[in-house]
Amino acid sequence: MSAATWGALAIAACALWLGGCAELRPGAPRPAIAPDEDAEYARLFPYYAESCAVSQLKKKEGFGAELFGGIGGHQVFYLNGVCRARDEKHPRLVPCDELPAPHADGVGFSVNEHYRNATWAAVEGRDFFFAGGLPPDGGLTREAYARVQRAARAQGIYAAIDFHERYFTDMQPGFTRDEFRYELSIATDYAIALGRNRYCARVPLRRGEMRKVVDFLNALNAPYAAGDKEFAWNVLTHNCAHVNHNALAAVDLWPAWPMDRPLVISALDFPVPKNEFVNLLRRTNDLPIEDLEAMYADSTARAMLLREGRLPTGPGAIADLGGILRPNEVYDDESRSIFYDLTPTRSFQRRFDEILSEPRYLRLRDNLAYFAARYRHILAARQPLAQYLARRQGASTSELDEFREFYRRYYEYIEKEVSEVASMMAVLQYTEPDAAAAGTP
Repeated sequence: MSAATWGALAIAACALWLGGCAELRPGAPRPAIAPDEDAEYARLFPYYAESCAVSQLKKKEGFGAELFGGIGGHQVFYLNGVCRARDEKHPRLVPCDELPAPHADGVGFSVNEHYRNATWAAVEGRDFFFAGGLPPDGGLTREAYARVQRAARAQGIYAAIDFHERYFTDMQPGFTRDEFRYELSIATDYAIALGRNRYCARVPLRRGEMRKVVDFLNALNAPYAAGDKEFAWNVLTHNCAHVNHNALAAVDLWPAWPMDRPLVISALDFPVPKNEFVNLLRRTNDLPIEDLEAMYADSTARAMLLREGRLPTGPGAIADLGGILRPNEVYDDESRSIFYDLTPTRSFQRRFDEILSEPRYLRLRDNLAYFAARYRHILAARQPLAQYLARRQGASTSELDEFREFYRRYYEYIEKEVSEVASMMAVLQYTEPDAAAAGTP
């Protein structure tokens, strides 16, 4: 998101609700997933999404375009197991296994107000998307910065994407228009770690679910590829967080967030990147899955079980954090971002701190142990269907039939998860700690 737009609107919103914003402390987050754990994760979950809140961009003066991002930060999305279709000029996604020769492990994308004829741009390769292909401990020099831009141009990220003309009015001498697009977008659309901290919620998906996410995203870009529309980004009604949120709503992970509503409504209810990080990890880890009736009452959880055969909360959803490259010749490495929090208790900051302090949110082994214990508890406390039906007097025949089907699929799913989690633990050659150590409720 641009400096002026996010900053001005976020500050205005905070002022309107008397301090609704809580600032996240500056400084780089500690890494959550080591390279060897990354490989283990991809072996167990070849398809996964990462929805990432990234911090404010603050470029040092005197080098290239002058860029200063707003305190709301930005949000990007990575899909493992998905590639950019090479046979089409305008960006379109496809599962990598549908290509004769997959050319990347996954694809990252960003929604940017610069774009005129696309909602999102696609960047191939997880390492390039997040780090520009640079080592995590090597810092950032001006020479490396230029090298990353050349690699991005070689990938052709913006080959078919036009920018709104207003973004070229301050183009410095020495840039071509094509070069300036990559200058404006580095550390926002690609090579995130050059200038931003990131807080990613990693969520495993089944292949069929990933196909639905891909179809949703392709449908967003299709009208622009045909030249039928011009993209108009808006922080309150159509921003980067809306798109990421609704991509996961396509598989019933949570309710869709309405877009393009009247401004007076959207100003009261719009997604903020850092809030989304917290909300997604809580949705995928902390729903009361032990309570069958609570899961049935949650309409999107019910839909997910009946359509996809699983619940939103399940094993494998963990945080993946990354910091700005240091030392850094191009960007200020003291980067900040905000929560938008209307609660008097500042619950988002508290929940964020819990996520960064509890191993079950951070390490796959601890996460698997946590869910293994929860699933055993569910099966041990199983109640017969008749007990539930006795509490649903007055329900219609169709409602009772749906509940019976939900009950059947719920326990079928839990029993399957017990087996699958045990298999994953065996693959990791893991000895399960006791339930208390795993943080079982």
